[in-house]
Amino acid sequence: MESNPHIDKVHVFEDNLSELIQNLIPEKFDYIIDLHNNFRSARLKRKIKAKAFSVNKLNWQKMLLIQFKINRLPKKHIVDRYLETTAALEIKNDGKGLDYFIPKNEVFPLKDLPKPFQKGFVGFVIAGTYYTKKLPVEKVSEICQKIDYPVILLGGKKEFSEGEKVLSQSKGNVLNYAGKISLNRSASLVREAKLILSNDTGLMHIAAAFNKKILSFWGNTVPDFGMVPYQPDPNSEILQVDGLKCRPCSKLGYQKCPKKHFKCMSEIDVKEVVGWINKNFQHPKF
Repeated sequence: MESNPHIDKVHVFEDNLSELIQNLIPEKFDYIIDLHNNFRSARLKRKIKAKAFSVNKLNWQKMLLIQFKINRLPKKHIVDRYLETTAALEIKNDGKGLDYFIPKNEVFPLKDLPKPFQKGFVGFVIAGTYYTKKLPVEKVSEICQKIDYPVILLGGKKEFSEGEKVLSQSKGNVLNYAGKISLNRSASLVREAKLILSNDTGLMHIAAAFNKKILSFWGNTVPDFGMVPYQPDPNSEILQVDGLKCRPCSKLGYQKCPKKHFKCMSEIDVKEVVGWINKNFQHPKF
């Protein structure tokens, strides 16, 4: 948000909502666009008293799909549902996809990469808020072993050890930057990558903002929730295990599989992943 030239000011909620509200009231906002639509944002709207437009979170439709596997969700991306929230203000989709702005001082210098990586690499996003949304580290390692291209692992601090495990099992074509660099520097590497492999997580959407070729992995959540990469490169694909009666088991995720088999991720076809990489990389091998 800080480096977005279209945003004039950012107010950050940390721990004290009352303090935040007191800082917002003097701004005398004309409108509130509420894309959270939860108890905290409801309190904020009551106190600020500006005309508000709130997103429909489709909670009952999501629960219907999770609990009874009955799909009543609209075939509409969440970005388009967010834009519908602003319809009264005559805001329209410009068709240009997402934006992500990297501060100049946080651009990752490609000259700092080993020479083979400077010619092109696969960005592998191993991050995920929940365990059930992450491709198992064994699968990540197997994919890296079976391709002949440079791979850079990206994620947060909690993925550092997973990245180190993949690195230790690699054939020399892997760099682990998970937990080592900032979000913006990770985004900078995403922007430079030839391809992006990613779980359903933030860097996946950043990759879409850069119109990258993305192969996204889907575990306990499903694309029907409307959170797939938005307007990425047309060669992007979604990879999931179809036909599992337990999917989706949650709209967010769990730290362990409720069914204990974790088939939604453990049965992802590595051959299919490798085939997609070989088809789309289009660059001399490592």
